[in-house]
Amino acid sequence: MINTDNFFQFPSPAKLNLFLHVVGQRKDGYHELETLFQFLNYSDTIEIAVTDSSDIELLTPIDGVNNEDNLIIKAAHILQHKAQQETNSSIKLLGAKIRIKKILPLGGGLGGGSSNAATVLVALNHLWQCHFSKDQLAELGLQLGADVPIFIHGIASFAQGVGEKLTASTPAESWYLVTKPNINISTANVFSDPDLPRNSKKIISSDFNKLYCDNELFDDEKYHNDCQTTVIKNYDEVANLLAWLIEYAPSRMTGTGACIFSRFSSKEEAYDLQKKLPTGIESFVAQGLNKSPFISVIKNLDIN
Repeated sequence: MINTDNFFQFPSPAKLNLFLHVVGQRKDGYHELETLFQFLNYSDTIEIAVTDSSDIELLTPIDGVNNEDNLIIKAAHILQHKAQQETNSSIKLLGAKIRIKKILPLGGGLGGGSSNAATVLVALNHLWQCHFSKDQLAELGLQLGADVPIFIHGIASFAQGVGEKLTASTPAESWYLVTKPNINISTANVFSDPDLPRNSKKIISSDFNKLYCDNELFDDEKYHNDCQTTVIKNYDEVANLLAWLIEYAPSRMTGTGACIFSRFSSKEEAYDLQKKLPTGIESFVAQGLNKSPFISVIKNLDIN
């Protein structure tokens, strides 16, 4: 999609970790994970205009985040650097003006920053006509965050390693009420907590088919979120909200929180519970998607 002011528009969707197991810790300090990613039809919107200057400008700064620390800017610069390495270094680089309409909550575990970075990498790869493959972009994205590759590939997946080993999966595309108490949680603090469970049993290949069964996914003895154990110990706001939600629907924290998703078979059921939420709880209703809405936009992109 192109706007009249020469900005191309792209969705930057949220994700859910339908479960998140910490199965070990490497010598370099990174954690070995097993998780099932699914997208939501709920997105930030990123608009990009290509410029002849090599400058990267973010026209809509995000409160509390310096522009140069924003993954949007970092993603654009890392792609520029890769393009210059792969071509003649004397070739003039293109730049971009970027705007973002931010609706995904910060510090919620929905992968907003990683999604923004992935959207910028894939979009600029097309707009600048760099012609890098998805695997090459995913390798670049992994330098920015463990969740970035899943957004680049855009397919619901079972992920292993630090999040880079992906196996396509097709969990039920349920409806979810996503809620967030008025707190932000640091991913680094969660993974550095000495009490974080780090020895969940690994899922073997023959168990992959079980991931397709919706009820299996919400059997806490088989699938769970190890980070949730640590977060509810340290954040009463999350613990109290989760306890309240579980009385109405299967509910679990996504990522390192603070967002919680509650599963429903219809959007009407999700909206009904949303009306009952305690005051002060941020929320939205969305459907799980096994294919990112970003994919179809890129396929239909006309840059001529």
